[in-house]
Amino acid sequence: MATQTTAERARKPRRDERRVVSNIVRGSIGNLIEWYDWYAYTAFSVYFASVFFPSGDQTAQLLNTAAVFAVGFLMRPIGGWVLGRYADRHGRRAALTLSVTLMAAGSLIVALTPSYGSIGVAAPILLVMARLLQGLSVGGEYSTSATYMSEVATPGRRGYYSSFQYVTLIAGQLTALGLQIVLQQVLSPAQMDSWGWRIAFVVGAAGAVIVLWLRRGMDESESFERAASEGEKEQGGPARGSLRLLLSYPRQCLVVVGLTMGGTLFFYTYTTYLQKFMVNTSGIAKPTAAWINFFALLVFVLLQPVMGLLSDRVGRRPLLIAFGVLGTVVVVPSLTLLSHTSDPVYAFLLMVGPLAVSSLYTSISAVVKAELFPTSIRALGVGLPYALTVAVFGGTAEYIALWFKKAGHENWYFYYVTACVLISLLVYIRMRETSDASPLDEDVSRSRD
Repeated sequence: MATQTTAERARKPRRDERRVVSNIVRGSIGNLIEWYDWYAYTAFSVYFASVFFPSGDQTAQLLNTAAVFAVGFLMRPIGGWVLGRYADRHGRRAALTLSVTLMAAGSLIVALTPSYGSIGVAAPILLVMARLLQGLSVGGEYSTSATYMSEVATPGRRGYYSSFQYVTLIAGQLTALGLQIVLQQVLSPAQMDSWGWRIAFVVGAAGAVIVLWLRRGMDESESFERAASEGEKEQGGPARGSLRLLLSYPRQCLVVVGLTMGGTLFFYTYTTYLQKFMVNTSGIAKPTAAWINFFALLVFVLLQPVMGLLSDRVGRRPLLIAFGVLGTVVVVPSLTLLSHTSDPVYAFLLMVGPLAVSSLYTSISAVVKAELFPTSIRALGVGLPYALTVAVFGGTAEYIALWFKKAGHENWYFYYVTACVLISLLVYIRMRETSDASPLDEDVSRSRD
């Protein structure tokens, strides 16, 4: 048998690393398009709220669009279950391709649906149908993407590579905001309200075609292929990706719920809701609010790999505890001060500070969940309890905030977010460090045997 030369052995790790990067990039671009489509809804809802619903005051119309936004979240647990099960049984690549197809269909429906004035109640019904499809898609995308990136990442740099899930998640939102800013420069306010917002959804549907091509070239994760091969040899026991098998991991499921609760509510408060808060409460003009959100989110994106790399050095748990402590402290003062200012620079600082705190959670949330479960149930284990929690807390964030505002007690929402972050902090304190010895590390050890 021929032996490898020193040069050949040196080249193989570099080739392996390049393949890891290639798979991460292909998966990440698809993730970006998925989340662009998801966030285009909230970015452009300030324009199309009056198109799909009867005339009324601005808060009432935004409340309606927020309700539809929340309805989309109700489908995320179903997406986490259906596509998570599909990913655990048929592969991560197949599930990622299916999820982006569903998202494209939802965006196309929104782009083509006539106004309430043209077709009456059918307009909001079609909008709800589109969001249900998108909710199904995102529920599966998050779990499968988190699982795939964690499984293909280089050991010892798993936090760094997995952080790119949120890089592209936020980049999707940035892309939606960037397109909004461009359209605001080239179209009049009347054109934006009438038809300009539809361009965003056409772009999202078209982008899915590119993603479908890219994802066809992704490698299936070795962890899944090995688990699938071993599963064919085993007899009896719960099937891969089944709810029965998931119920064998109750502690891990509860940890996912606990660590997600405060993090997701905090994230959606300072990303999707804050633009509406600036317009509706602070009195900042729509174009200015879009610019503030864009630059704050740009800083947020840059922080993700930095925090992910830090977690590879010091562990996941210290970052989560830091988020819990700082998140509990920062919500009430930042939102109170923001509600009393219309200064763009001050508003930017009041947004970017809490987002920096949020990055302690967002950069590692995906890998922490993936490190809790074995390969045979990882996608479903990450997806279902996470999606249920996001549906309850993240999906209702805007609606609850606007409901409190309409009731005349907007500041009650600030304390609600604080309480949820505090509960998650207690979970972070009690949970074990996931990066020390996880099922993902067992996958790596077995691949070396």
